[in-house]
Amino acid sequence: MSGEQIGIAGAGRIGQALGRLLRERGEPVAAVASRTLERARAAAAFIGGGAEPVSYSQLPGCATRVLIAIPDQAIASVAATLAGAGMAGGMALHTCGAHGAEILAPLAARGVSCAALHPLQTVASPERGVAELPGASFAIEGEGPALDWAARIAGLLQGQMLRIPPGRRPLYHAAAVLASNCVVGLLDAAVVLLGECGIDREQALRALAPLARASVSNTAALGPIQALTGPIERGDAGTVAVHLRSLAGVPGSVGELYRQCGLYLAGLARRKSPGADFRELEQLLREGRKDHE
Repeated sequence: MSGEQIGIAGAGRIGQALGRLLRERGEPVAAVASRTLERARAAAAFIGGGAEPVSYSQLPGCATRVLIAIPDQAIASVAATLAGAGMAGGMALHTCGAHGAEILAPLAARGVSCAALHPLQTVASPERGVAELPGASFAIEGEGPALDWAARIAGLLQGQMLRIPPGRRPLYHAAAVLASNCVVGLLDAAVVLLGECGIDREQALRALAPLARASVSNTAALGPIQALTGPIERGDAGTVAVHLRSLAGVPGSVGELYRQCGLYLAGLARRKSPGADFRELEQLLREGRKDHE
């Protein structure tokens, strides 16, 4: 397998980062395809190793292994393009989190072995992807040689493999959104609140980052229940009431976000302290939500 040429379908952050990582680990990346040759050229230059910029329809002529790293909504149409361009046999992977190998049905119908390989990591730029994808977990699904190839990539990147059953990938992907994208949203909401205190965004992020990092580190080391601290964990309804009154004057959805998260955290606090009474606190959060609506 290691000698078979690889083609990258997609010139975005994931495609560039994985292409470069594979090339650096001795895998032959022959070509990169994108909607425009200009984007394909830039991605090929980043990947290095002489990868050629090509169109999607040219890719089957360059590689027997194709890694499709494009937005979810474009996967089916690109798979159909590759099939229509003559790709038959060989292997294809896609990096989508919400779908399994079934979305590559046009290629499977032509005898291509198909699987899914989703890196459970946020990739904000190709450079950060190269630094942060090694050691990440990879959700794989499929069968045959393509599944073996997905496992090989995870192994080359010293990653943990997560075997996601068919039909469960949307739940897996929702978990990824909560653990990554929602954290970004929560931090931005915290920055908004510090802005209401007269602190600029850059200073607010510098101040909040160590707190967020410690919370993530504690959760990974101790588990969510033991890592939970703060007024909700203590059942401090008085402090939460003060928060809610202050949040009433903040524009946007920050107050509702606080209330919804607070209700979830109250359930977590109940699990941590089964004998404690959180009813007053939960009622405050529910009434605040109702008032907002």
